[in-house]
Amino acid sequence: MSEGDDAPMPPIERLRLLLDAQQAKLGVHIRKMNSPGSPVYRYGENIWPAGTILVTSFAGTALIHFYVGAAILAVGCWWWLAKVQPRIRDGVFDRTSLWALQSEDHFDALWAKGVLSLSAELPDGRKFAAGRRDDWRAFVRLVSRETAPTEDAA
Repeated sequence: MSEGDDAPMPPIERLRLLLDAQQAKLGVHIRKMNSPGSPVYRYGENIWPAGTILVTSFAGTALIHFYVGAAILAVGCWWWLAKVQPRIRDGVFDRTSLWALQSEDHFDALWAKGVLSLSAELPDGRKFAAGRRDDWRAFVRLVSRETAPTEDAA
């Protein structure tokens, strides 16, 4: 036995190990976390691109013609949906994951709000998921126990 076997591992550490080993997956409610008041919300990444599209469209309409403004708005909407929104979604997921996994208090707070979920597919094909009404610590214990290497396999 190693020295670490004497003390039980905290659930958040065990969860980090499961996520790093890709034995469990973390889900984040992006809309809830990408809104004002969230600890990971960034005003600039949400307001400036949309504002730029609208101002440019209005300027094209006022200075040139309605169709130019409409074309600018259409291209701007495509750019927002194809380029900006996926980058924002990935950034919110990454920031939320880092913030939640900093401490059990952070994870508990987001879990209680229904922002986080966990899922895992075990080696034998069974699938498990845990959401707001479930105990995430019990989920981590279950997946850890089920995915732990057995000693008879050696």
